[in-house]
Amino acid sequence: QVQLVESGGGLVQTGGSLRLSCAASGRTFSGNHMAWYRQAPGKERHFVAAVTWPGGSSTDYADSVKGRFTISRDNAKNTVYLQMNSLKPEDTAIYYCNAPRLWRRWENLVYEWGQGTQVTVSS
Repeated sequence: QVQLVESGGGLVQTGGSLRLSCAASGRTFSGNHMAWYRQAPGKERHFVAAVTWPGGSSTDYADSVKGRFTISRDNAKNTVYLQMNSLKPEDTAIYYCNAPRLWRRWENLVYEWGQGTQVTVSS
C-alpha cells in the first residue's frame, strides 16, 4: 500500500525560500508523472506544478508560481521536490504531492492523498 509523505514545510518571511520533498512508501514513482498541489485555508485544493516521467521532457506550473517555483525529481532517490523561492503570503497553504495519470489532467490521480506539509509565509 503506497503512502505519500510530504516534508520540508515551515514558517518563513515574505521573500524567503523552502524546498519541499515528496516520497512514497511501498513502491517507486517509476512510470508516473508527479505533481504538487496546495490548499489554502478555506479554499479548494489546486494544482501547483508537475514534472513528466522520466523528467527530461516537460514541466508545467500554475501561473501564480511561474518563475518562482521549480519542480524536479530524483528517480534514484524516489523523491520529488518543489523549490519555492520569493515566497508570498498568498503561498500559505498545505502542500501535497500526487501522480496524475495524464498530462494536464491534474485531477485524475494514482494515489490517495497524504497528509501534506504546511507552508506559512508571514508578511
